[in-house]
Amino acid sequence: MPTYPPAPATLSGQLLTIHRMLQSPAVITQRLRTIRDLGFVADELLTQRFRTAGGAVSYEVDQPLFTDREVQAVAPGSEYPRALTPQGQAALAAVSKWGQAVRITDERIKRSVPMGNAVDQTLRIVVNTVIQKVDRLAIAAVASSVSQAVEGTNWTSETASKILLDLEKAKAKISDLEMGYSPNAVLLSTTKYAHLVSDDKIATLRRREATDNPVYGGTIEEIAGLRVLRVPLGYMPGGTDDVWVVDTRMLGGMADEADVDPGYATSDSGVQVQTERIANKDAFDVWARRITVPVVTSPSAAVKITGTSGS
Repeated sequence: MPTYPPAPATLSGQLLTIHRMLQSPAVITQRLRTIRDLGFVADELLTQRFRTAGGAVSYEVDQPLFTDREVQAVAPGSEYPRALTPQGQAALAAVSKWGQAVRITDERIKRSVPMGNAVDQTLRIVVNTVIQKVDRLAIAAVASSVSQAVEGTNWTSETASKILLDLEKAKAKISDLEMGYSPNAVLLSTTKYAHLVSDDKIATLRRREATDNPVYGGTIEEIAGLRVLRVPLGYMPGGTDDVWVVDTRMLGGMADEADVDPGYATSDSGVQVQTERIANKDAFDVWARRITVPVVTSPSAAVKITGTSGS
């Protein structure tokens, strides 16, 4: 039988373990790896990786994928005709340190249920805040660099929407450039995804009674050969709600200053975390950062679908 009033909470060394964890970068790294939802859309959108030197990265924009002349027939014993490999326009981008610090008190740590849950929550919140900022920067970089667009249909209208056709037209726009691009992803807001997943025309083309059917709790992870990357509407620059079709392998990448300073724990997502014991405050300071800059090397590898909101 339960006793009343309940017995007070007791400690059995767990608090000491948590304090040791907060002062060990290696253990914090392991803790970060157990938090599965800490991933950047930026890294899925801009998949190339650049190393920085002196706080900046040098790259080429729209580097051609073909030589300056066509391949010709070569007669037996003849020398191969020579061609030049054109270079793109040189560009330079400086990395920035994006970060934030929070404080977690001893009282919050030992009074959280279960004990230590406050530590995981703090790590998740501070890292997610860094992720939010970097993702918005990456999407804004794409939006400011990509100029080509195709006119789409109103996805919010049940009668006018032709979502599959819009996606295929965008893919064709990129492929017809004959620059070797192969679109493989679509970037859209959660609002646009809601219209995509509930579109009657697309629903009729899906397999019936499949376990991945959105009606039964599944999601649309891929459509028209495009991986679906969805982000909150607020991530879209300028409050726009356009849809973007991209070749993520060629569009660009993230340039990170990868060298880790002393005392930092690193996560698989590139975020660096450090903690410091504030003895006279009975608390820990926890801060996270990512030293990076988004780089768009091939703006032609993406196209914006306009008019999907009916405007």
